Parts: sequence; structure tokens; C-alpha cells
Amino acid sequence: MSTTENAPIPEKKTAKRDALIEQEKRIQALWKSDRVFEVDAPKPGEDLDQPKWFGTFPYPYMNGRLHLGHMFTLTKLDFAAGYQRLKGKRVLMPLAFHCTGMPIKASADKIAKEIQLFGADFSGYYKQLETEDTENLDPVPAATPSDAIVGMDVDPTKIVKKPGKVASKATGLKYQFLIMQSMGVPLEEIHKFADPIHWLYYFPPFTMQDCSSMGLHVDWRRSFITTDVNPYYDSFVRWQFNVLKSLSPPKVAFGERYTIYSALDGQACMDHDRSVGEGVGVQEYTGIKLQVLLDEVRSESEEKRDKALNGRDLFYVAATLRPETMYGQTNCYVGTELKYGIYEVDDKQAWICTERAAKNMAWQGLFTKFPRGKVILLAEVTGWDLIGLPLKTPLTVYPKVYTLPMEGVLATKGTGVVTSVPSDSPDDYITLQDLLKKPEYYNVQKKWIESFVPIPIIQAGKLGDLAAKAAVEKYKIQSQKDKPQLALAKEDAYKEGFYNGVMLVGEHAGSPVSVAKPLLRKALIESGQAIPYCEPEGLVISRSGDECVVTLAEQWYMDYGEDEWKALAKECLDKMEVYADETRNGFLKNLDWLKQWACSRSFGLGSRLPWDRNVLIESLSDSTIYMAFYTVAHLLQGGIFDGSQVGPAGIRAEQLTDEVWEFIMREGPFPTATTVPKSALEDLKREFNYFYPMDVRISGKDLINNHLTFCIYNHVAMFSKGKWPLGMRANGHLLINNEKMSKFTGNFLTAWESLELYGADATRFALATAGDSVEDANFSKDTANNTILRLYTERDWSEEVLADLAAGKLRKGPYNWGDKVFESEINNCVGATDSAYNDMLFYKAANSGFFDLQIARNEYRKNCTGQGVTGVSASEVFVGMHADLVLRFVEVQALLLAPLTPHWSEYVWTTILKKPTTIMKASWPEVGTINKSILSAATYVRDLVYKIRVAEENALRKKANKGGVKQPQADPEGIKSLRFFVASSFPKWQEDAIAILQSTYDAASNSFSGKEKELLAAAGLKDKNVMPFVAGIKRAVTDSGSSAFNRTLTFKEFETLQETSDLICRELANLKIARVDIVPQAEVLSGVQWSAEDRKKAEAALPGVPGYQISFVR
Repeated sequence: MSTTENAPIPEKKTAKRDALIEQEKRIQALWKSDRVFEVDAPKPGEDLDQPKWFGTFPYPYMNGRLHLGHMFTLTKLDFAAGYQRLKGKRVLMPLAFHCTGMPIKASADKIAKEIQLFGADFSGYYKQLETEDTENLDPVPAATPSDAIVGMDVDPTKIVKKPGKVASKATGLKYQFLIMQSMGVPLEEIHKFADPIHWLYYFPPFTMQDCSSMGLHVDWRRSFITTDVNPYYDSFVRWQFNVLKSLSPPKVAFGERYTIYSALDGQACMDHDRSVGEGVGVQEYTGIKLQVLLDEVRSESEEKRDKALNGRDLFYVAATLRPETMYGQTNCYVGTELKYGIYEVDDKQAWICTERAAKNMAWQGLFTKFPRGKVILLAEVTGWDLIGLPLKTPLTVYPKVYTLPMEGVLATKGTGVVTSVPSDSPDDYITLQDLLKKPEYYNVQKKWIESFVPIPIIQAGKLGDLAAKAAVEKYKIQSQKDKPQLALAKEDAYKEGFYNGVMLVGEHAGSPVSVAKPLLRKALIESGQAIPYCEPEGLVISRSGDECVVTLAEQWYMDYGEDEWKALAKECLDKMEVYADETRNGFLKNLDWLKQWACSRSFGLGSRLPWDRNVLIESLSDSTIYMAFYTVAHLLQGGIFDGSQVGPAGIRAEQLTDEVWEFIMREGPFPTATTVPKSALEDLKREFNYFYPMDVRISGKDLINNHLTFCIYNHVAMFSKGKWPLGMRANGHLLINNEKMSKFTGNFLTAWESLELYGADATRFALATAGDSVEDANFSKDTANNTILRLYTERDWSEEVLADLAAGKLRKGPYNWGDKVFESEINNCVGATDSAYNDMLFYKAANSGFFDLQIARNEYRKNCTGQGVTGVSASEVFVGMHADLVLRFVEVQALLLAPLTPHWSEYVWTTILKKPTTIMKASWPEVGTINKSILSAATYVRDLVYKIRVAEENALRKKANKGGVKQPQADPEGIKSLRFFVASSFPKWQEDAIAILQSTYDAASNSFSGKEKELLAAAGLKDKNVMPFVAGIKRAVTDSGSSAFNRTLTFKEFETLQETSDLICRELANLKIARVDIVPQAEVLSGVQWSAEDRKKAEAALPGVPGYQISFVR
């Protein structure tokens, strides 16, 4: 091995980072001691007109530490809070801790089981590890479908868990105690987490530590935990549900409904109770019963079959979303490789379907002979065993149809049985065509398919009465393997059939399909020819590890979707600021889709329904209006987050009756029976009325589908319109270095890890520049590292330049041209950053408030001091920077960055600028005058210099590549002069062309008539330069509107070049430009003393685009 390979890896230099982190810690301690983030409503006699801003974030769940994804959204709120504070508002940003639901309880139960297996110190695990492969360490051997024997009574209490790969996919760790270790919990403490209450006290302090170390503006006095462990919050939730139940119509109702259910947990499994499948709902089908004609089946196993069936009729159950098409059945499809079961329904019937479907049916009470969840498997068969079986199907004209094979039938969707309607289903139609073409290949007999032609049953709009055939031909589909085209064809056929379709057959002939569909479904079910069947839309795994089903159960539910309630929710949404069209569209889609939502559960953590103490309120239902509780929590609990002590208001939790809450938050009368002093309740009411409604709630986009929509619904039910939310902002998920965050792959950062790696301000800045839209954002580690260097360097420069200012080394007096440019650039950055923060576009704010401002400062510094200019003579004299502008820049930079990098800004503000109070009490800088003319002139000069430099360098490079001989120099030093030829007007042909374009332009539609060529030709404008020029003007007008017709410069070009000639010389010092001359175009074109090259350059000049000539000084 080489010595190089043995060489120690050099330590990464972290001095600058460490210095910034030390600075951050000192400043955080200062903020904490000064209580700068604690804010109250104005006291009696104080200014009630002072504007407020109240922003919230969905309280994080207390089953672990915050990760960078949490911080991505939290810092969005904090950036907004910092900005609003600078705008002079009383800013309230509280944060609480969510503990309700199953995640904590399920994890605690896992710890308890693992203690039983391995001991309280988990040493048993490591002892087994020494002798066994960890893959074989399984606390409970999982049952599999193959364990079922024909005729065996399958015990529904034996839950089949998903493999460990699914259950632990997020971390790659199989046991909960290992997951706890990976979170940094000491091994000797993990046994305490078998008690779910321990979680409620362990993680909130870490959340507070992480948020405070990130510099968040949180008023921790208002923090609390949920569940009935906190009696104050519990009182609030119970009042909320009493109100919802008492409204007319009631918003909380009781009844039998379909819900996703965990058999292992013995209760409904809602979004927050799932490790897989958040957002997955219930899919409702019609299960069509297709009777197997057993008398026509001849089989060697007939005796065994008859014994298993014991005289029962045998049916397939085919799940369909289109019961109105059953008139057109020509056959039935199964998947040849799938496993099916024959399941006992009662003494008269047995059904064929997949095991997954049978479990769902059992929990929906469809196996009427048995208790819910009990499944009796009579026999197992494969799809191949079913091919060719004759069937009797409801409604179709064919007395008998056959079972045929189909590719792509899934065991995870529907029942595994597909009833075939080739007249209206493109999938069914193309499969039938494949079978007709290759019956031997698919092992089917021709008699099973040849005489079964598609039956016209629906006039499906533009697709006619054989919609499937028309759609297949439209998309040129050749076989079942054309999946993308089939998806499009299926969508067309369904939309035309449902929205524009008219029934051609049956008792509802002539009726629209949308009318006939529910009537036919009802009739099929009532006649016993079909069943109502439901299942999860996709895979749902509970946090306890089992695959969930759909059950039909009596339960309490929120009546979302009720017409009057939904109308109020939409009214609220119409008035809200949501910052992105995608967000508004997501809300509208969800409001149209969302229906009844189960709000009760049997066990877990939470508050209990006030009228049924045996039932808990589920975690998404107790967290819909808690933002209102923030307004009074500090007076009730005083920062003791479990509410175990009486707060400053002196009110005990049991004194918070419904009447008291009504007085505080719903303008109810003062409760005469209360023992609470009126002044105390008036204080709470004043806090609520001052801060409510909340100005914005910021969340990940995934919560639009549940929590954020629930929040709207509950606010419009509980509060008057003046208390409805004013805004909601949703963002995408966070990637790290353009890859998905994953503990399993290691591409994962907790908030604390990021703080240790980069510090608070660098992390915050990288999060601010990660992205602002609802699309996924990217946290760049390079950005975080580069920010450390930028902030450190800028801090040092600020200290140095203000020391120069104090020493009187900076220029004073009237502003020159460069000063005026820099002044306007500073003011322009202030205005642009103000607008960006107001729109919550923080990436844009970082660009204008830091990068653009830094570029402006660097240009100014270069022009005034020569810093960064190459090729300048050592004898060159610079005027230096202006003292007033340097001070203005440092102050503005600190203020514009304060929302993003508050620690750095605080240091600059109080230590470098020596301001008497914290930057948290500072005001947003005045925009000042923005001289757009001088900004345009500055841009013009910079662009001009850049173009000249690039053009000359390219010319020299080209000459060198061709081996060209250098021109003789008149001066040994190669000193050159630069002559500009400045035009005062545009060529007449261009003005004429623009006039013609204006005559054909329609401002209302922002379009041209198309007659431009004809009119240009008629005016004699046929030169080869005309059409490219016209095309460019048209593009500009299309992009910017009619203002693009006006090409008049906003500054005086000739005077600008005269005033900046020294600057231009310095900028082009590497080209050895020693002199700049400015010549009017007219002077060259009218004079005789100019060379042919000069005249050529002058003729090409346009206003804003001068010609130029570089020559050696003679």
C-alpha cells in the first residue's frame, strides 16, 4: 500500500463557520433574555390600531426530532414573521406539539413487545445477533395465505403483517428500539418509551431547542401539547365538538359508513395513523354476481368440488364502476397467474375472488353467516383453473358467457374478476380482439368467443353506440400491450359514456347514463344480482404494521361535503390569499371531493368526545381550530406545555366551561355561573379578538387534502366571517442535493445536524433559496457552505469599511454619477425585496435583497476604488466611496437580510453599526427615490463595455487561431483610443415599419392581424433587413405589450458616455484603452475627414447601440 493511501485525511477548515455559530449562540441568548419574541395584544389604553400579523405552522408530531423538511416550511413562516416585524406589526408566531392519535401509541406498543423479547436493556437482541442472521429475528412469525387449508376456519384475529421491508422502509431498521437509537436516544433510556406518555415530555424540549437554535421567532409561552394530558387544551377541544354537534344541521353525526380500518388496531385508520397510504380513500364498486353453471362443468375433481361447496351455488364477484353497462356483457376475465379462493358466504352461496377482496367483504358484513372479519376458505384455485367456466350473468342478452384470460388483472385492485363489456370498455374490446386473433396462443376455444359480439347499449356522444371500438381505432391500439394509448381511450370512453351517454336498452332506455347508473345499481343490489363492495383506493398500512381494509361500521363522523357547509367553505376560500393557482385548484378539487370523515376512534392518545367518553377524537379532527387556542394559551398555561400549572390568568382548567369559551371566542354572553373574574375573561377575549383571524397558515402541499381543508370547514362552522383565515400557503417537499430525503439511503438531515454542519443563518439562507413554488424544492449543501463564506466575508468588510468611515477616510460632499447610480440601485433593491417578501417569494427576496445588492455594491466599489479591475495602472487615481452611501448600504443590507439571516443582521446592526436596540425592533428601510433613467444608463454602459470586451477578445482569439500577423504598433506601449459614434434617431425605414405594425396590432388580444407583409411590401419595405427587424419587434410586443413599440431611450446617451468615459477606460484597461471620444453620427456622415471604416461604423449606429472604433494612439 502506498504512503499516499496511508496519509491522514486533512481536517476540513471550519473556523469561519465556528465563528458564525458562536455569534449565533450569543445573539440567541440575548433575544431570550430580552424576550424579544414574546408579544401580547395591546393593553387597555394602548394603541389598539397598531397592525398585527399572526402566522401559524401545523404543529409537528412528537415522535421524533424535527428534520430539514420541517424546517423548510417552518422557516417560510419565520421569514414572513421577520419581514412583518420590520413593517411595524405586532408579530405572533407560536408553535405547539401534536401528540394525538396512533403513531406514538403504536411505537410505544412496539417498544413494550421488544422489551418482552430482548429485555429492558435490549441485550437479548445483541446476544441473538451473535448467533443468528438478523433477518431471522422475528418476534411473531407472520402467517401467509398458503397457511390456509381447504375448509379451514381462518381466525380473523391472526393478523398477517406486511414484511419488515415495508414496515421499516423509512429507516431500514427493523425494530423500534433501533429506530430510537438512530434518533439519538440513549439505549439506557429507550425502555421508558414503552409508556406513550413519556413521548409527550421527551420530544417537545428538543423541538424547542431546534427551533430556538435556528433563530425562529417563536413565542414559547403559548406552546402546549395536545391530548387530555393537557386539561386546558382538552377543554378547548371538547367545547369545539359540543358546538359542532349543536349546530343546525349538526356538523358531527353518527351512522353506519364505509371507512378504512385496521383489524389489528380494531379501529378506523385515518391519515395520521398510517405508515403507508396517507390520503388514500375508499373506492366504492358494484360487485356483480356471475353464477358458475356447475351442471355444465365436467371435472375429475367433481366429487371434491361438490363436497367443498356442499350444495351451495357458486358465483364470481366482479367489481365494476359501471353497473349501467352490464347489458353488454359478453364474457368474464380473470388473471391466469392469480390465486383465487372460494369463500363461504352462507349456507346457499360461495363466492370466488382474491383473498384481499374476501377480507374486505368480511369486514363489510357481506359474509352474512359469520361475524365481521371472519373468512371461511373452502378451496383455492388459480386463474388457469377458471378459464372456460360457463357463467350466467345479469342483464346481458346472452344466456351463457365464458371465463377468458386477460393480461394485467391485478390482485391488488378490485376482486381479481373483470366482467367484460367490449361495447364500452376499450380494455375489454382489445382483449377480445387479441383472443379472436390467437385463440391457440391464449389456450381458449373459439366457441367461447366467436359468437359473442359487442352489443350496442349506450349512445356515447361523439363515440357512437360502440364507444370502445371507436376509441380503440382513434388511438390506433393494436393489442393489450398498448397501455398508454389504452389509458387515453378508456378516459375518452368513460367521459363520453357518463356525461353525454344515453341508454339504448333496458327499462331506462332513453335516459341519460348519469341518471340511469344509480337506479340500475340499486336494482341489481336489491334483486340479489350484485353487492355493494368497497376497498381502499391503494395500499394502506397502519402504524401497527397490518394492511388495512374497508369496513362498514357505526361511528361518529364530520359531515364534510354537506351543501350549506361546503358553500361557506368555498366562500372562505374565495376570499383567502393562497399565493399560487395550483394551491387554489387543489383546494377546489378537494372541496368537491371530500365527504364524511370519521372523527372517532377506540384507542390511542387524544381528547374524548364530550358526549361519549369511551370514544377518542382522531388526530386530524382535534387540530382544526387550535390556532385560536394560541391566542389565550399563554394566559391559561403560562408556558407550561402540559397545562399542569395555572397560568397568569389564574384560571383552572375545570373553570373553562363551554359558556366561558363562548364568551371568549364566539361573542357569547358573559357566563353568570362562572367563578372566574370578568377582568380575566376580558383579557382572554381581548387577546383573541386582537390576533384573530390568523393572517397565514403555511404548510406542505400534502395537507391540502386533509388538514388545511378541514381547517377551513371548521373555521366557517365555529366563527363569524371576520374570524375566518385570511391566507394559506403551501409548498412542495424538500430534496437534498436534488435527491429525495431518505433515512434509508442516508440522504437525510435533521434540523440539529444541519445546525451543526452549517449553523443557523447558512441553513436558513439555503432553505430560502431552495424554492418557493408548490413543486419540490432543493436544499443545496454547496449553497449552505458558500453562504458561510459570504456572510463571514461580508461581516469583515462591513467592520473594515465602517472603521474607515469612523476614521474619516471616506469621501463626502455632492454625489457624482456613480454615487447616484448606486443610490438608486440600493433603493431599487429595497423596493424589489419588499415586494418579494410581501408575496412570500423568499428565493426572489434573497436574489434582490442580497445577490443583486452585492453586485451593485461590488460595481460601485470597483468604480470608486479599483478593487476587482485588472490592467489598471498603479498611478491611477480613484475617487473613493461616499461615506453616506457606505453607511446606507451596510444598514440596508442588514435589514434586507434580517428575515433570512437574523443572527448575522443582528451582529451587524448592534455590534458594527452600534445601534442602541435590537434589529428585531428596527423598521423596514425607506425605499427612497429610484432614478430609473440613471439605472437604464448604468445598465447601458455596463452592457456596452461587456460587448466591446467580448468582441475584441474574440477577434484577437480568432486572429491568433488563424496565425495572423500582428499589426504594427505606432506606440511601443500599445496605447489605444476608443471612439463612439452616437445616433440621435432611428432609420426612417424602421420607423415606417413600426408604424405599419402598430396599425395591425390589437391591444385587447395582444395580437397582429397578419396583414403586415402585404402592407410592408406596399410601402416598399422589401430590404432583407426588414423582416428580421419586424419579427423582433413583434416578439417584443407579444411579450411586453404595446410599450415595446416605443424605443425612445430614457436617458441622454451622448451625455452618459461623456460622463462615464473615465469609467469605461478603466473597465477596458486590459485592452489598453487610454482615451474615449464620443462623436455624433450626423457629424461623421456629413463630414469628409472621416475614414471609410469610421463612416461604416457610424452608419450602423442606432440610439442605444452606438458604433465604435478602436485605434492606436498616434
